[in-house]
Amino acid sequence: MAKEGIKTIVQNRKARHDYFILETLEAGIELMGTEVKSLRLGRANLQDSYATIKNGEVFVNGLHISPYDMGNRFNHDPLRSRRLLLHRYEINKLIGHTQKQGLTIIPLSLYFKRGMVKVELAVARGKKLYDKRSDIAKKDAVREIDRRMKDFSRQ
Repeated sequence: MAKEGIKTIVQNRKARHDYFILETLEAGIELMGTEVKSLRLGRANLQDSYATIKNGEVFVNGLHISPYDMGNRFNHDPLRSRRLLLHRYEINKLIGHTQKQGLTIIPLSLYFKRGMVKVELAVARGKKLYDKRSDIAKKDAVREIDRRMKDFSRQ
């Protein structure tokens, strides 16, 4: 996310390793004041987080936002469920995707866009172990080809 006016807070780096990303969308997130202050300091963790749909609303679970140091009694629970702000047609689309077997909704990144915190959500299918191994083998092959091309061009 190197676009103008967008400041990335945190990314879920393992998501692209563990899942095939089929579709992405942007959602707002309902936060408390101390959570926003903590996010401005970059204190969040997206690992092991996922989204669920309850009563026609989408919630992100497992998103850890550390308590704000100066928050005293106004601090929040770091692992509470947080509601995502989506249009009805986007929620219906996500419901359709999650009813398919093996698809899940995971957050890929948190970022500020025009002063608001946004979540990049992905509809994803989990990778099997052999898929992960083949991806690693492909990356190694490309890296080796690049290395050989660089050595060849030096001569």
